[in-house]
Amino acid sequence: MRRIRKWGPGLLLISPSLVLLAVFVYGFLGWNIRVSLTTWQGINPSYDSAGMKNYSDLMDDSIWWRDVQHVLIFTLVFVGGALLLGFFLALLMEKGIRGENLFRSIFLFPMAVSFIATGIIWSWLLDNGEGSNLAGINKLFSAVGLNFLENDWHKADSSWAISAVALPAGWALSGYIMALFLAGMRGVPDELREAARVDGAGEFRVFWHVVRPMLWPTVMAAVVMLMHISLKTFDLLYALDYNSPKLETPALYMYRDITDGYYYASGATIATVLVFGIAVIIVPYIWYTMRSERRS
Repeated sequence: MRRIRKWGPGLLLISPSLVLLAVFVYGFLGWNIRVSLTTWQGINPSYDSAGMKNYSDLMDDSIWWRDVQHVLIFTLVFVGGALLLGFFLALLMEKGIRGENLFRSIFLFPMAVSFIATGIIWSWLLDNGEGSNLAGINKLFSAVGLNFLENDWHKADSSWAISAVALPAGWALSGYIMALFLAGMRGVPDELREAARVDGAGEFRVFWHVVRPMLWPTVMAAVVMLMHISLKTFDLLYALDYNSPKLETPALYMYRDITDGYYYASGATIATVLVFGIAVIIVPYIWYTMRSERRS
């Protein structure tokens, strides 16, 4: 009875959310896994068992591995760029500049724009036309005499062409990363900073030896969040250039399988692999966080 009195009211309060979560998240996830083990192809459902054949076929698919390479490159550039830009912006604002609220709103605004709108805007900015058709960033470089920086961006022949897509993605998320770092920096007690200054440490040494070590949880949270977003990014790539194989990632491959050929079993297989790929990133972080909280 004591346990019921202690946990009952809280459990009753969140029970509607738990039911919805069980049905619309884990229930649909289970159904998706079931479909991935079938031969379903076409509009009419088919639940004939295929075992692990869809997964073995996916592992032998050269297009799948090409798309995995693309998403790894995208993740590397996107996570690194967003972290560096967000950290730099937070470092500039950490001392409390005049008009800070205005600047924070400006930096956070791109996050309020949907990835579809961001993709459409940046598809023009990354236009690599020539001569009188030159537009976007390339035209800006040409106007200021930086022609050597002109690039084909996401239309280049290099396998790193998808890294150009990390520009709009990093631009959209850098403000949020800035807010995370800014909160982490201002969460460091002033007493620790003052103690270091009394011992003769300059501002750089104060930051490096006092502030930086305490930003580790913020960095971990930002990296996990950005990697999670990068693995499931779809709308931005779709808006930029849906038909380009240079920009195709597993998420786009899954969409094409389902919409172009009605390969529902194949699409469900890709979705399941993506879910477990995200779990590989998130579960260790949750375990690390819970372990740290228990220690503290």
